[in-house]
Amino acid sequence: MMTDVPLHPLPTHPATLPWPTPVWPEGDLSAVVTDKRLRRFHALTELCSSSDGRAQIGDTHALVVINHGRLVFENYGPGKSASDTFPSWSMAKSITHALIGIAVRDGLININDRIPVPEWDDPADPRHALTWDQLLRMSSGLDWMEAYVPGQPSDVIEMLFGENALADTGSYAAKKPLVHAPGSHWYYSSGTTNILARALGDILGGGLGAIHDFMFEELFDKIGMSSPKPILDKVGTFVGSSFCYCTPRDFARFGYLYLRDGIWEGRRLLPEGWVDYARTPTPQPETEELGYGAHWWLNMCGPHSFSANGFLGQYTVIRPDLDLIIVRHGHSETDEQKDGVQAWLAELADCFKD
Repeated sequence: MMTDVPLHPLPTHPATLPWPTPVWPEGDLSAVVTDKRLRRFHALTELCSSSDGRAQIGDTHALVVINHGRLVFENYGPGKSASDTFPSWSMAKSITHALIGIAVRDGLININDRIPVPEWDDPADPRHALTWDQLLRMSSGLDWMEAYVPGQPSDVIEMLFGENALADTGSYAAKKPLVHAPGSHWYYSSGTTNILARALGDILGGGLGAIHDFMFEELFDKIGMSSPKPILDKVGTFVGSSFCYCTPRDFARFGYLYLRDGIWEGRRLLPEGWVDYARTPTPQPETEELGYGAHWWLNMCGPHSFSANGFLGQYTVIRPDLDLIIVRHGHSETDEQKDGVQAWLAELADCFKD
């Protein structure tokens, strides 16, 4: 799916507002939403606790809303609190995008270069010339089965939960053959992300500590994310496809870094243009409902939105035109609930229109 809608300018951080590095500044929801839209917003959030609403969108465990740099709404399900960490699932893919961006900033990676993958070292190998960009855009052409239905063949389930689960996630995916010419075919693949994460880890020095230290020193610590619990596989690769636990407020901080064009406290953490690269559409099949950029989904909550999306209904949604971030964690299991929660999040975002 492609879109001809131009990229909306990314808003800047208000000059008089503290950055949310230690704590989120708080704001008044009624000051940024009209009375009519405020009533609609509360009606939508009340769906979370109603039986009909839960049937439509599943269980919502956490909801955090940031508008104009302030925390304006926060709510948690039974037994959950702001101090709890929640699973990222595939929202971790967007964290992987940030880590690669930092390496690009430091001159360690050029995304148009071939990605160094040991299994593809032979120049005669048809995978040899695959680039960082092709993998970031899920257009490698590698064979993969991204399926989550028990009993069906699934590379992602085998990689994460099979007999040799988390042994070497990058190698598992890198052994897959090409089934399409590189750059010619889009297919969403968790294996692709772990190839990227392993290659980044190797560039940083390899082993069990290199990428772990890098992500904290260069990303999490810089923006005040104190809760992350990233999972590494047995050879030290960040399982960037699926596993980084954080509090919802910390996922909001990550989203805020992208909303502010990779700048934090006046310092550029992500290279110039990296956020625009993430939200520039990649050609996709017409059957794909959402757009896709570079390890970020597009258009889920309006034509200017981009989002980190995770299995079972984990979302960090960014609306630059509304200076808005919405973080939702929960359990939306069926296709109907997945569609329902995405439509619900879009309606929540629209409550912030002028």
